[in-house]
Amino acid sequence: MENLLGLLRIHVEKGVNLAIRDVVSSDPYVVIKMGRQKLKTRVVKKNLNPEWNDDLTLSISDPHAPIHLHVYDKDTFSMDDKMGDAEFFIGPFIEAVKMRLSGLPNNTIVTKVLPSRQNCLAEESHIMLKDGKVVQNMVLRLRNVESGEVELQLHWIDIPGSRHL
Repeated sequence: MENLLGLLRIHVEKGVNLAIRDVVSSDPYVVIKMGRQKLKTRVVKKNLNPEWNDDLTLSISDPHAPIHLHVYDKDTFSMDDKMGDAEFFIGPFIEAVKMRLSGLPNNTIVTKVLPSRQNCLAEESHIMLKDGKVVQNMVLRLRNVESGEVELQLHWIDIPGSRHL
C-alpha cells in the first residue's frame, strides 16, 4: 500500500430501466472491481429502477487502471444472472482533484467528459466542485444487455501520509 494515492468513494445512486431477468422483474445489485478489489451494493428486490444509495470505497494506487461495474440479478437457487456491465476511467477526475480548486464557488464545473466509443457514458459527465470538494456525476450505459443505466457520483478522499497526487 506504499503506492496509495488516496481513496475513491463511489456513491452508487440508482439503476434506470434495467433488464428483466426473472419472470417479471429482477433483484439487482452492483459489483465494482478494480484490480484485486471487489465491492458490492445491497440487493434491491423486484425493481428495474432500483435506488441503492450505497457508498463503496476503493483504494487507488494506479489512477490509470479501469474500474469495472457489473450489475447482477440475485437468484436464490441458481447462479446470479448478468444484467450488463460498464467500465470507466478516473483520469480526468484525478486531474481535477490535483488542481486543488477548493476556493471556487459551489457547483463550478471544472471539466466535462463527453461520451465516446472509449467509455460507457450515456451522457456528458461533469466534474465539479461541491462544498469545496471535487465530485463527478456519471451515467453509465450498460453493455452486453438490452437496456439499463447506472448513475454514480465519485468523491476523492485524501489520506494523510499517502503519496500526493
